[in-house]
Amino acid sequence: MGCCFSEPVNFDGEVNLFHFDLHRAVGKGAFGKVRVVEHKRTKKLYALKYIDKARCIRQKAVANIIQERRLLEEIDHTFIVNLRYAFQDDENCFFVLDLMLGGDLRFHLERRGFIKEEVVRFWVAELACGLEYLHRQRIIHRDLKPDNVLLDAMGHAHITDFNVAIHYSERRLHTSVAGSMAYMAPQVVGKKGYSWQIDWWSLGVTAYELIFHKRPFDGRSAEKMTQSILKDPLKFPEDVGKRCSDEGVMALKGFIERDPTARLGCRPHGQGIEDIRQHAWFAGIDWDALENKECQPPFVPDMKQANFDVSHELDEFLMVEKPLTHSKRKANPDLEKMKPELRQLEEQFTVYDSTNMKRMSYYPHNQPIVALGTQSDTDRTIAPSTTGTIVPTATIVERSQAGSPMLESCDPHNLPPMMNATFGQSVS
Repeated sequence: MGCCFSEPVNFDGEVNLFHFDLHRAVGKGAFGKVRVVEHKRTKKLYALKYIDKARCIRQKAVANIIQERRLLEEIDHTFIVNLRYAFQDDENCFFVLDLMLGGDLRFHLERRGFIKEEVVRFWVAELACGLEYLHRQRIIHRDLKPDNVLLDAMGHAHITDFNVAIHYSERRLHTSVAGSMAYMAPQVVGKKGYSWQIDWWSLGVTAYELIFHKRPFDGRSAEKMTQSILKDPLKFPEDVGKRCSDEGVMALKGFIERDPTARLGCRPHGQGIEDIRQHAWFAGIDWDALENKECQPPFVPDMKQANFDVSHELDEFLMVEKPLTHSKRKANPDLEKMKPELRQLEEQFTVYDSTNMKRMSYYPHNQPIVALGTQSDTDRTIAPSTTGTIVPTATIVERSQAGSPMLESCDPHNLPPMMNATFGQSVS
């Protein structure tokens, strides 16, 4: 689906949807879809994640969308799905992200049954570099899981989907519940206060699941899963020796450590990454070459087939939903007459163009983030799915708007790799 607008595109003006040709749909989420797009002038391919404003407002997600937009502007790293452009029209907010064509790790795990240890070790090393960078930026991802890791065409891993990510403060701990429950650290589900250390727990649970195709803690209700995460001993399958080396088991135990002060990767002031680099499981990795993407990934996606759910493209073809089209914005909108949420998006979901704008931070380092967890911290519940089983990869988030202490559960299976890529990842 290309642009049929007859007027010439002004590439020297503010970036908008007319700068891109629209290609296949590769993902579907709570508020919109992910498409592959091509910049008309540079011919570069990207992932376009677009969010329906009306649906976003109905689900009280405006604050989270703006938070994600701002956080992504601060981020630019080798192993992250980075934001390249951001803009909006009258109906949608758009994120243009690095394109990841290799699929997400959930897709490959389900296709293969389990992932070989040497492949997981390589991905964990790359993801550790990405997490260490985020933490230096004072950012907690809060939702690391196989669904939110995208591969590029060469097989390198990238962190995506910053919908519940936040800045952390060294002056206080966060208490709001956000993320996907099966991957939440004890400090999150126990509501005792947490900071950046929770991402390393999630990385450990992710690695465990990739190797053994099961998670270390589980439960058929929120309460049972919470108790499992808080109290159950970390166990390994009987055939652990066939799947994982002793060094790998020790690394998993290090990441999945309930005491955050003893958790692998959690030495303060950025020194925890040295513990990971010196761990026996990562012996032989050239970390400088790894960070420059000079190491050959042990797993390369099959690029002759789609590494995502092709039903998203079918939905678009059958026009099950209103298809995305290029449309001109209303000239000089009257902000005073807008609904408060629409005005907030208009004013705060600002344009970004990485080709001619410097990345900036919207928050002073080490200052408390007042927007998140204000009223929600005192009254939190996590609702199981209608079947009575916790949706294994559903993202749970306490809305950051004051006066809206609610949780939203989104099915990540509706957010394929491409979707995540669209936000800060590439289309997977």
